[in-house]
Amino acid sequence: MSCVDLKGKTILITGAAGFIGANLIRRLCAEIEDVTVIGIDNMNDYYDVRLKETRLKELLENSSFVFVKGSIADKVMVAGLFEKYKPQIVVNLAAQAGVRYSITNPDAYIESNLIGFYNILEACRHSYDNGETGVEHLVYASSSSVYGANKKVPYSTDDKVDNPVSLYAATKKSDELLTHAYSKLYNIPSTGLRFFTVYGPAGRPDMAYFGFTDKFREGKDIEIFNYGDCKRDFTYVDDIIEGIMRVMQKAPDKVMGEDGLPLPPYKVYNIGNSNPENLLDFVDILQQELIRAGVLPEDYDFESHKKLVPMQLGDVPITYADTSALEADFGFKPGTSLRDGLRKFAEWYKAYYM
Repeated sequence: MSCVDLKGKTILITGAAGFIGANLIRRLCAEIEDVTVIGIDNMNDYYDVRLKETRLKELLENSSFVFVKGSIADKVMVAGLFEKYKPQIVVNLAAQAGVRYSITNPDAYIESNLIGFYNILEACRHSYDNGETGVEHLVYASSSSVYGANKKVPYSTDDKVDNPVSLYAATKKSDELLTHAYSKLYNIPSTGLRFFTVYGPAGRPDMAYFGFTDKFREGKDIEIFNYGDCKRDFTYVDDIIEGIMRVMQKAPDKVMGEDGLPLPPYKVYNIGNSNPENLLDFVDILQQELIRAGVLPEDYDFESHKKLVPMQLGDVPITYADTSALEADFGFKPGTSLRDGLRKFAEWYKAYYM
C-alpha cells in the first residue's frame, strides 16, 4: 500500500454536516498541519436540520475549513468544486441513509447514493486530465447492510453479497461495484468502508438508540424487534473516525497486470466492534446510562415500557464484523465498550436537550 501524507493537502469531505463527516473534519482540522478541508452538504431535512447546523457552526470556527452548501447530485456543481479546489484526497460520506426510509422514499437513495456518487467518481476520473496529479485516494462509506441476511458470521469482505434486503443496501453495493470499475478503468486508488451501526454524541436521530431515548423521555413503549432476538455490532463514532483517518493515509497500490492494463487499486474493509450486542441488553444499558446522566428519573420502570414485536421489513437478525483485514493492514481494531459509548451519548443528550 502507498503512504498518503495528509499534511498540507486539500481534502474534500462530502456529507460534511453529517454525524460521521463532522467528526472527521473536526479531527482533521485539529491534528493535520496546513490541511485545507472542503466540506459539502445539502443540509436536507431527513432529520432535524438544527443538529446539522450545530455541528457545522462548530466546524466553521476552524480557519482551515471551507463549507459549500450543495448536493453531490448536481454534476456541474461537483465538477466546479473539483476544478476550483483540486482535492488530493476525497472522502465520500454523503448519502441518503436508513433502511426503512428507503422502502417509502426510494427516489432520495437513487439521487444521492447512485447519481451523486457517480458524479464524485466522474470528478475523480477527470482530476487526472491534462497530466494533473489528481486524486491520490478516494475513500467512501459503504455499509454493513450489504451483507443482507447472510447466515455466515462474522461478516467478511470475502463473502458474497449479491442478495440485498433493502434498496439502501442495494445502492451501497452498487457504489462498491461502480468504484471497482472506475478503479480498473482509470487507475483511481479507492477504499470502501463498510460501517457497522455507528452511534455516539450528536448522532443521527433516526437511529434506534436516539429514538429510544426520545421515547423513554415521553413515557412511550419501546418496541424491540424480532422479540428481542436481534443483535447489532454497535460501533462508537470515535472508533469509526480513527479507522477512516488511518485508511486515508494508506492507499491501494497502482500495479500493472500481465495484460499491460492496471489492476484495480481497490480495497474494501469492515469497520465494526466485532462484538454483537443483543438489542434487549443494549436498550437496558441505554436506560441505565440515561438514568445515571439525569435524562430519566431514578424510578424509571423499564420493564413496564418494554414491548417485544416482530422483525421489520428490510431488517436483519444480526450484524457482526470480521475486522481481521483492517487489523492486519492498519493495526487498528475498534474497542470502545457499549457502556462507555452510551454513557457519552447520554451525557451529551442531557447537555444538548435538557
